[in-house]
Amino acid sequence: QVQLVESGGGLVQAGGSLRLSCSASGRTFSDYAMGWFRQAPGKEREFVAAVSRLGRATYYADFVKGRFTIARDNAKNTVYLQMNSLKPEDTAVYFCASRGSFDGSKYDSASYDYWGQGTQVTVSS
Repeated sequence: QVQLVESGGGLVQAGGSLRLSCSASGRTFSDYAMGWFRQAPGKEREFVAAVSRLGRATYYADFVKGRFTIARDNAKNTVYLQMNSLKPEDTAVYFCASRGSFDGSKYDSASYDYWGQGTQVTVSS
């Protein structure tokens, strides 16, 4: 079992930045690829970014490319999401998730095994 705890959300003005953190415990962190998803009110959960087990490969949704950066520190059992140039449409609850299998797609939430409780990000215009 993996326990994931997100932090770093909050209220920020458009154009501002936030860095989300997700701390993991329970299993060997480097055994899992990690992803960030988000869910806005009334909308489905959507893929934001993912990083491979050793951090060598990263993947992004088109709507965050060039603005968000995912990274991980396996020594600290933590994955980060640096969010720059935030827009009001980025307002959502952000979740981190772990993926222990190569089955399925990294872009699909159903491929992830464990989830954090989420952290709220609100971007004001």
